[in-house]
Amino acid sequence: MIEFNQFELSNGLKVIHHLDETTPIVAFNLIYDVGARDENPERTGFAHLFEHLMFGGSKHIPNFDGPLQVAGGQSNAFTSNDITNYYCTLPKDNLETAFWLDSDRMLELAFTPKSLEVQRNVVIEEFKQRYLNQPYGDIWLLLRPLAYTVHPYQWATIGKEIEHIADATMDDVKNFFYKHYSPQNGILCVAGDIALEEVKYLTEKYFGEIPAREKYRRNLPSEPIQSEYRELTVERDVPSDALYMAFHMCARTDKDYHATDLVSDILSRGKSSRLFKGLVLDNPKFNEISAYVSGSLDNGLFVVTGKPEEGVSLEEAQELIWDFLEELKNSEVSDRELQKVQNKVESSNVFGEMSVLNKAMSLCFYELIGSAEDINSEVDKYRNVTKADLLRISNELFKKENCSVLNYKAKVK
Repeated sequence: MIEFNQFELSNGLKVIHHLDETTPIVAFNLIYDVGARDENPERTGFAHLFEHLMFGGSKHIPNFDGPLQVAGGQSNAFTSNDITNYYCTLPKDNLETAFWLDSDRMLELAFTPKSLEVQRNVVIEEFKQRYLNQPYGDIWLLLRPLAYTVHPYQWATIGKEIEHIADATMDDVKNFFYKHYSPQNGILCVAGDIALEEVKYLTEKYFGEIPAREKYRRNLPSEPIQSEYRELTVERDVPSDALYMAFHMCARTDKDYHATDLVSDILSRGKSSRLFKGLVLDNPKFNEISAYVSGSLDNGLFVVTGKPEEGVSLEEAQELIWDFLEELKNSEVSDRELQKVQNKVESSNVFGEMSVLNKAMSLCFYELIGSAEDINSEVDKYRNVTKADLLRISNELFKKENCSVLNYKAKVK
C-alpha cells in the first residue's frame, strides 16, 4: 500500500506528496497531459521537441542543468503519444532547487532563437540517427499509419517527417507552449523523506503565482473499427527479416486492459511462454519473438513481432504465429498458466515500488488517467482477470480483419 497526500493550487496544479523515510533522495516528478496525439497533423514532433526545449533555458534561468548539478541532482524526461514527463532526483536538503527550476520553465521558456535552433538540430539528428539510419528504426513510421487511418496515433512521437521540425517557427513553438504547458495541465509528485507541510510551502511559493491559462480541451477523431486485413511489405538494408502484426485493442483505462495485457504475457513473457517456448526453444523457427500492448490512453495496439530463422519465410512465420493465436481463441488457459503470469505482474509491481522515483512517476500517471488511488488496486485488477476473460479477449482481438502486418524484408546481397 502506497500512502500519499494530495492538494491543488488555485491555478489548477495538482500536487501529490508521498513520504518515504528510507531514502535521503527526493524524487520530483512533473507530468504534463500532452503528447504527440495533441499535435497538428501538419506540425508533428512538437511534444518531443518540447522535451528538449524545456532544458534549453527559461525566463529567468538560462541553464537548467547547471544549478541542478551543483545541488547534487540529475534530471531527464520522456515523451509518448499521450504524455510528457519531466523528473529529477536530488538530496532532500536541496529540494528547493527543483521547485525553483521547474516552476520557472512552467512560467515561461526563454524562447531564444539560439535555443530553438540548437534543440531543433538535436531533434533532427535524433530523427536521422534513430529512425532513418538505424536498422529497423523506421518500423513505427510505417506501422502506425498502416494501423491508424484517422487517429493521431498514426504518427510516432518523433513526428511524421523532419520538415515539420525543420520548418517550425518561433510562433509555432510559443503557441504550443501556452496551449499545453500550464498549471492545470500538470501534475506534480514529490516523494521522499520530506514533510507534507514543506511540500505545500514550496509548491505555493514557486508555483502559486503562475497564472492559469486557458484549459486545453482534447477532441480527437476516433479510429473506426478496422474491417479488413492490411499488409505492407518493405525491403531494407538490415541483417534479417522481421515481422510485425498489430491488432487494435482497448484503451489503457478500459476494464479489459489488464486481461489484454495478460494475454500478451501468456504469449511471450519469459522462456516458458507459449510463443518463446513453441517457436524459439522447442521448434526453432524464430531467433526472437515477443508480444506486447502499447498501453495507449486511447484505443491502442496489441503487437506480435519476431525475426524468423534463416530459411523461414515471412509468410510461413505469420502462419506459425496465427496457429498460436487460434489456440488461445479455442481453449481456456490452465489455472497454472494464468497464476504464473499474475504472479509475475505482482512481482514486477513490488520491485518497481522500491524506487522512490518510480513511485512518483506512477502516482502522477495514475492521477492523470483517473485517480492516484488506483496505484494501490492495480495488482488486484490483474488478479481478478479470469480464464473466461482471456478467452473472450483473444476472440475479440485475433481476427484477420483486425490485423495490420508489416513485412520487413532484408535486402538480398
